[in-house]
Amino acid sequence: MDGLIDSYLRYIMTVRRYSERTMAIYRNVLSSFESYSCPEGSELCSVLNVTEVRNYEVYLLDERKLGARTVNLHLSVLSGFCKFLIKEGRLESNPVHMVTRPKLEKRLPEFYREESMDEYFKQSAYAASEDELELLKSFGTGSSEKLAKELYERRLHRLIVSMLHNTALRRAELIGLQCKNLDFHRQVLKFRGKGDRFREIPLVPSLRAELELYEQAVHSFLGLDREPDRPLLLTPTGRQLYPVYVDKAVKSELKGVAGITGRRSPHVLRHTLATELLNDGADLNSIKEFLGHSSLAATQVYTHNSIEKLKKVYTNAHPRAKEK
Repeated sequence: MDGLIDSYLRYIMTVRRYSERTMAIYRNVLSSFESYSCPEGSELCSVLNVTEVRNYEVYLLDERKLGARTVNLHLSVLSGFCKFLIKEGRLESNPVHMVTRPKLEKRLPEFYREESMDEYFKQSAYAASEDELELLKSFGTGSSEKLAKELYERRLHRLIVSMLHNTALRRAELIGLQCKNLDFHRQVLKFRGKGDRFREIPLVPSLRAELELYEQAVHSFLGLDREPDRPLLLTPTGRQLYPVYVDKAVKSELKGVAGITGRRSPHVLRHTLATELLNDGADLNSIKEFLGHSSLAATQVYTHNSIEKLKKVYTNAHPRAKEK
């Protein structure tokens, strides 16, 4: 792999603080472009021009049969790489800006109905209760240890959903949380998320209480105290959370909940809170800061869901709208 690519990957990992999954995507995209565009012995900067980028786009669409969304991802990664090279003085302009991108179909964010989430939290309340924590503490070794593990994991799974829904964290942000990010005194979650953007998210009382009880469960089941650099959420084996574990937890927790029939994922929980905030009157700029979006354009997609809701209200309530 070209040394410039390695330098760029180190930059987005250390300075931009991108997740490992994002790093892997960037590495694959840049390797793909290098394999397509760079003959043996040629430098990557020499082929970063409008013609070559346009040819690469056609190759992705016509030969590899990739969809418009994936092709746009490739072009976005290349654009970011070019900006880095300009900053380093290795490139004069960004050729990707001169290439017309394939049009995307507008997709509304998926979200769960508020009633469905209320039902889930009602059904799972006992898993996060003090009574079940006392039960976990009472178990010893042997056959009881297996039951303790089951209670701990049930509490953890519920907390994962609760954290994602109440804070709109990205999956990678949730995984990366450490104890020092949690400020019980000020009742906020403070951390650096995607793009190295600092965020402070208020903790609603119910979530704060759930986190406090979870800390007791960690101490009782894993024998670990609250150290600043310790991962905030831990698997039953004491490991830091990882993407597959979080995905499985969300899928298992939301399975069978009334009204949740589509995709069950961490990102849909993020969309759900954003939609609820907008429907309850929060302004877009506040939601943008809450979600950690770099631009307002990324947040505006949630207005489509509110417009659909407004149409239904209009149809049901407006006297002339009800006329045939």
